Amino acid sequence: MVNATESKRPELKKEITRIGFFCLAFGAMIGVGWVTAMGPWLRTAGPLGAAIAFAIGGTLMLFIGFCYAEVTAMLPVSGGEVAYAYKAFGTSHSFLVGWFLSFGYISVSAFEAISVGKILSYLFPAIDRWPLYSINDDTIYGSHLLLALLFVSLITYVNYVGVQNSMRFQVYLTVIFLAIVLCVVIVGFWKGSASNLQPLFVGNTNPEIWAGIIGVFATVPFWLVGFDTIPQGAEEAKENVTFRTIGILILVSIIAAVVFYILLIFSTAMVADGSLLTGSELFTASAFEVAFQSDFLVNGILIAILIGLLTSWNGFFLAGSRVLFAMGRGKIVAPSLGKSHPQFKTPYNAVLFTGIVTLLSSFLGRGAMIAFVDVGSLCIAAAFLGVSFSYLKLKKKFPDQHRPYLAPGGKLAGYISIAGSILILLAITLPASPAALKWPLEWAILLGLCMLGAILWIFSKNSRDTTSEEDRDHLILEKYK
Repeated sequence: MVNATESKRPELKKEITRIGFFCLAFGAMIGVGWVTAMGPWLRTAGPLGAAIAFAIGGTLMLFIGFCYAEVTAMLPVSGGEVAYAYKAFGTSHSFLVGWFLSFGYISVSAFEAISVGKILSYLFPAIDRWPLYSINDDTIYGSHLLLALLFVSLITYVNYVGVQNSMRFQVYLTVIFLAIVLCVVIVGFWKGSASNLQPLFVGNTNPEIWAGIIGVFATVPFWLVGFDTIPQGAEEAKENVTFRTIGILILVSIIAAVVFYILLIFSTAMVADGSLLTGSELFTASAFEVAFQSDFLVNGILIAILIGLLTSWNGFFLAGSRVLFAMGRGKIVAPSLGKSHPQFKTPYNAVLFTGIVTLLSSFLGRGAMIAFVDVGSLCIAAAFLGVSFSYLKLKKKFPDQHRPYLAPGGKLAGYISIAGSILILLAITLPASPAALKWPLEWAILLGLCMLGAILWIFSKNSRDTTSEEDRDHLILEKYK
């Protein structure tokens, strides 16, 4: 029964199944990195070196996943990290996490909107029509902007009219994607040559070999970001999906993504001599084209790239809108973002806001948006650190609260997760790192983001001050307060 001091809590429809949660996370993680970054991985570390880097990086992400799994099962509410930080540390920490996290998710969504035209132009070169302007040497075509409008409208629509539609979209595309990629992997191992795996490592000495492995390892967390989309939709789980299952699916999705990347590293390396493809932008597709001279196979890979882009896009779009919804519902920021559609039971204002920002960002082109995505990666990594601290704080502050899933190692898992999150942040910020933010543009974007966050915090003061702590507890945490 709702207390007199409590506002009516906007509710979301419970429609996400077990398969839906897995496809949401796995689809968000696969993206297009397995094609665009394959060349750098192999040239930096060699096939075995790259595989070792993914195994080590995946293990690190698994410890972060342990923390996510426990707190998600403990607090299965929309917005994930926003709720964990709020219960552990309070409103200001919750806003900080939510602000950076929403930027990270929406920046990825915007980048996918820009990339869809680029990917389709590989399949249909004739669509590069009506060049309008250039940003950072990247030409923005009118036809690409029309494609961005079309696909943004599609993604926004399926998320607006119901999470069930969004999950169907995600599941169908993920199944098709896996079928295509499984064929590619089988062909690679069947028709490829083990001799093409040589050299297994880049470098002749142990320091050189490990330098290559570390070079790839520094980028691994960025390719595995996406498992954290599951907590955003935890509140929308179907009644027959237990909270423990949701936590376990976070871990399963991480393991599945690591296996996916390692299999593709070896199958791609086996089909072609990498030295012939040093200038290829889509290394995986080029490797199979050189090896088999098959347009059918290459087009299949390009279609898989497009599907991977869409699954990643849909996952991050959903996650970004849920973070905004959670902050709005808790009246941390504009309460209008926290409204639920009376018919569809979706966070429709947050969905529309995410769609509009995504579309407007597509006018910047890939050259500019890469900088936003790099800063967004730092923001998501900072959220990992926030969840790790929240995990430890919640263990100390609420030791008796029901936890359907318990992370192995207890507090040790949290300390390892903190160390891993700091390591990721150092990889993004240290100038010598291959994944470091670029000066001055990306650091300027980060500074601008911090300033905008401060302005939003100040302008949202009235909304926060007119909401009691008891009411906000109910709005953010519901019965888990």
